Amino acid sequence: MESQFKKGLIELCVLKALSHKTCYGYELIESVSNVIPITKGTLYPLLRRLQKEGYLDYYIKESELGPARKYYKITPLGLNRLIENSREWFNIADSVTNFLKGDGLYE
Repeated sequence: MESQFKKGLIELCVLKALSHKTCYGYELIESVSNVIPITKGTLYPLLRRLQKEGYLDYYIKESELGPARKYYKITPLGLNRLIENSREWFNIADSVTNFLKGDGLYE
């Protein structure tokens, strides 16, 4: 899969996951990896960028099982981005699916 396309899908999945609940990095990797392969080397730069752009915020929470964890949460701006990008994804996915299923590819 082309790298930029995959990055866009990962961003969309991260925003969607965070629209349901706040998560720390490892939770996001587990959740998103159910849909598309992701590593911490991909996730953490993405989280920093989304935070810098105002789509995510975070807070630090002490953990009983180890060091404190950084929990990420979606902002209202991030929720708007999720809605817009989801709409765009469904339009593209529907169009490509219909094209690929069609008999008249060369018409």
